[in-house]
Amino acid sequence: MALSDHLRELRGRVLKSVTVILVVLIASLFFFDQVFELVLRPYEAAVEQLPDDVASQATVAGAGGPLMLYLKLCGLVSVVLTSPYWLYQIWAFILPGLHDNERRWTRVFAAIAGPLFLAGVTLGYYTLPKGLELLIGLTPGSLVNLVEFGDYLTFLIRTLLVFGIAFEIPVFVVLLNLAGVLRGESLGTHRPWVVIGTFVFAAIATPSTDPFTMLFLAIPMVALFGISEVIARFLDRRRDARSGLTGLSDDEISAL
Repeated sequence: MALSDHLRELRGRVLKSVTVILVVLIASLFFFDQVFELVLRPYEAAVEQLPDDVASQATVAGAGGPLMLYLKLCGLVSVVLTSPYWLYQIWAFILPGLHDNERRWTRVFAAIAGPLFLAGVTLGYYTLPKGLELLIGLTPGSLVNLVEFGDYLTFLIRTLLVFGIAFEIPVFVVLLNLAGVLRGESLGTHRPWVVIGTFVFAAIATPSTDPFTMLFLAIPMVALFGISEVIARFLDRRRDARSGLTGLSDDEISAL
């Protein structure tokens, strides 16, 4: 297609996605109480575990704060619930430009990437109370920690995104292997540095500064990296067997 046709198709798919997101946003306003309870639950669980001399209270700032609270929460819910639809629109826009083998692999990784992202988000949600407990617990006993809900929501979203995106790293490792950029043997050689880098990344990426949240992120990442290394080595052996290069050294002179 011509460039103008591609732009018109892109505009149509964006408009469809935005329309569906807005419809779900309006519908989610009727379930605001349930959504609010779900989002506030990690904070309430953290407050219950605080020492007796530490007090904390969630607040909303400004006259327009409650309205923004409704829009932010329902907007977040609509984006999450409609993600299969707008991800499909992105896929449908890119699909015509792919070869048959590329379509096959992208379908496989699309099926794997979604559950991995959701697993990371779920793990981040259940580890969030411990991080909040340690952070709020630093408040001196003579003060009251006022948690502005907008800041808390930003903190929650950032934590969930970090966990979700971190769980996608093994997918990109296997993709690099399929592209011939990264071999499984190379991953095994640099495994100690990868493990150290994973823990450093987890320490920097997690919004809270406690070691527990870091470990909850780093340990599954190391396990997923080990799985991706096994898959990469299997793909390398399969690729070498097909090309007849099994057992040859990288420095060995080719017969050609």
